Amino acid sequence: MPSAPAPFSPSRVAIVGGGPAGLMAAETLALAGVQVEVFDAMPSVGRKFLLAGRGGLNITHSEAFDAFAERYGTRRDRIEPLISAFGPQALRDWVEALGVGTFVGTSGRVFPDEMKAAPLLRAWLQRLREAGVRFHVRHRWTGWTDDGRLRFATPAGPLEVRADATILALGGGSWARLGSDGAWVPLIAARGIEVAPLRPANCGFVVASPRADAAGGWSEHFRSRFAGQPLKSVAMRLDGDSAAARPGEAMISADGIEGSLIYALSAAIRERIDAAGSATLNIDLAPGRPLERVLAEVSHPRGARSLASHLQSRVGIAGVKMALLRECLSPDELADPARLAAAIKALPLRLTATRPLDEAISSAGGVRFEDLDTGLMVRRQPGLFLAGEMLDWEAPTGGYLLTACFASGRRAGEGALAWLAGRGR
Repeated sequence: MPSAPAPFSPSRVAIVGGGPAGLMAAETLALAGVQVEVFDAMPSVGRKFLLAGRGGLNITHSEAFDAFAERYGTRRDRIEPLISAFGPQALRDWVEALGVGTFVGTSGRVFPDEMKAAPLLRAWLQRLREAGVRFHVRHRWTGWTDDGRLRFATPAGPLEVRADATILALGGGSWARLGSDGAWVPLIAARGIEVAPLRPANCGFVVASPRADAAGGWSEHFRSRFAGQPLKSVAMRLDGDSAAARPGEAMISADGIEGSLIYALSAAIRERIDAAGSATLNIDLAPGRPLERVLAEVSHPRGARSLASHLQSRVGIAGVKMALLRECLSPDELADPARLAAAIKALPLRLTATRPLDEAISSAGGVRFEDLDTGLMVRRQPGLFLAGEMLDWEAPTGGYLLTACFASGRRAGEGALAWLAGRGR
């Protein structure tokens, strides 16, 4: 008599990292019947995701796909296949399937109806638990044993876990207090996997003001009065860049400048600093007014009025914009209408360094795509998959970061499924 077939035993996949990429990989696998264990070093999962939603969770963007894909810069060729399979509209549909509505804001950015991350994360975790996903928090991954088991430091002591496949989604190197500390870099590099150095992305920069008392930063006069104030209705571009100046707003920091407009330009600024030691940012303080008109207004006789009063009434320059002119221009330049008008349209601001990595919204660098197959599996280590900010890509804020993290998690989960199926599960 033939023996009865052995009962089906699902594969066990360990996912290390409970951010959007890791959770999306967990969902993809669990819904296919795989036993999924999620490990995270923090007391709860999704901490950086919750912080991202504190001021309004920007899930994705509604712009045309080609423009959307272009936001990934030099890594577009690697990210585009991921977001083609699970892109902005698919992500919105997925969110709404969790019972959370979405809407498109005036800027084209997409938000959940309540603007918060917490309701979305709660609904998602409930779905994952119902699908059988098990969560292990306060489990910090510390590498592998000699026979390939995962090692964790836990409150109860060291733990070793054997899995049929592993997905690492440990984030980049920014916001260490939320778990993205880059501690995985030497562990990965020790396996012979090439890692591009982690660098700040979507970050602030240190200025070198001609009025500064020290080697960098602002003068004490400017810093004490304007640090923390917004710089609104401006446009910026890198000096020598042929592209049109990008409109938006920024924020004056204690030693430099940051904010959404700076983040959009941060990759180019950082690369220029790396190559030349500094980068000059040209700031248009009066966008929408051509230079000829600004020159005519500045040249208009001002009589007994002060320069500040004159520029406010003729060009709308006041507050922090007027202070920036005084910070960056000499008295002779301020007194020369032609040079003053030119500065209003392209005020040069020299940037010398990024702010520290841990302050950045995200990080560039990570494991190079060349070491991975199309399912995001490490070629030289079958059964090991990577997703999210661990990979070597970057994007500006505006929903692009989250979209690619979700899409890479989905792809890693699908890659693990295909690999498990190929070896018989």
